[in-house]
Amino acid sequence: MGLSVDSNNSHLAWVYDIYCKTGVRVSFPIIADRNGEIARKYGMIANDISNTETVRNVYIIDDKGIVRTILIYPMNVGRFIPEIIRIVQALQMADCTKASTGANWLPNQPVIVPMPKTFKELEERIEYINENRNGKTWYLSFKEPEEKCIQGKEKEGKK
Repeated sequence: MGLSVDSNNSHLAWVYDIYCKTGVRVSFPIIADRNGEIARKYGMIANDISNTETVRNVYIIDDKGIVRTILIYPMNVGRFIPEIIRIVQALQMADCTKASTGANWLPNQPVIVPMPKTFKELEERIEYINENRNGKTWYLSFKEPEEKCIQGKEKEGKK
């Protein structure tokens, strides 16, 4: 959903202009926050710049209502939608696999296995890494995500 301190009429004009110029229909709701109450609660008003202009914030909120990611873009820098989508995919993958996604992780790449909690698990991890060549050390090893966690990946042999 979108939130803006602009009026509903401004939103309609903006959505219509996007449609006329690109053929793209904005498919998400846009909330008019004319007095900026919601924007202020979420830290979207940059008071050092303006008392009314919002910065370009992106909040990724999960189905439990927990804010998982906050991205703040300056007024003069556009959002990078592929990165926002990648973040959503990484959060979903980490949740599904109970693992982590590393720096520069992309969909369908291995995930980072949680660190061992006991010395016995550490020894087992080192043995596993040596056998499978899937890690750097006991605290950094990888695994392929389970099939149920991979979204949109074609199953081998099927099109």
